[in-house]
Amino acid sequence: MEHRYILGSRIDATSLDDATRQVLAWARAGESKMVCIANVHMVMEAYDSPSFRELLNESDLNTSDGMPLVWVMRKLGLKNQSRVAGPDLLLPLCRAAAAEGIPVGFHGSTPETLELLQTKLRQDLPSLNIAYSVSPPFRPPTAEEQAETVAAINRSGCGVLFVGLGCPKQEKWMAEHRGKVACPMIGVGAAFDFIAGTVKRAPKWMQKSGLEWLFRLLSDPKRLAVRYFKHNPRYLALAALQVLGIRQFKPSSS
Repeated sequence: MEHRYILGSRIDATSLDDATRQVLAWARAGESKMVCIANVHMVMEAYDSPSFRELLNESDLNTSDGMPLVWVMRKLGLKNQSRVAGPDLLLPLCRAAAAEGIPVGFHGSTPETLELLQTKLRQDLPSLNIAYSVSPPFRPPTAEEQAETVAAINRSGCGVLFVGLGCPKQEKWMAEHRGKVACPMIGVGAAFDFIAGTVKRAPKWMQKSGLEWLFRLLSDPKRLAVRYFKHNPRYLALAALQVLGIRQFKPSSS
């Protein structure tokens, strides 16, 4: 798959339709795969951490979530690059899974959010088979709990597993469980909350203009202010240096 490296992180040239088709193909084959929905936060986490950057670059598919990444991809020669965000990928995947009889699962968030998410999806997709839905504890799991989680997912027959633990926790969780969980795993961040309705998503015009971060910041400044003010200005400066050819960034820790 064609790709580009943004600040050293691999971002694949894919679209919503292509990503959906690829995940479904892995689901049909029962392949254990890892899909990351990369945004500025993830790219900057990877920039700051060589080990996380290496993990991200070894993922099976990295989509471009967020217009700041899309714009850089286009500047780097991928003129038709489009945005593939977590909520936008979850819904068509569930729709296609329901049509093909592929069970889905949800790992992350809170019990209340998962309940609302399932209610919403069952209203819209009555034939969707939700085989697994678990809100794990916020503390680190024990080895026994991790083993039981893997066993429960595989027992459920889940064909696509959506993971909503937040970045970088969900990416590390997927990397640790790739080869153990017998289906593709997609890290969708806050998608559970958006679809369940517990968190309001930015209007379409803000999403398309690259201002979704501002909407989220104003909605939850206490939690997001440090993240955005730490990462966003640095991303803009470093990405500009890369696009202008002034500076190159290593894709691995070596």
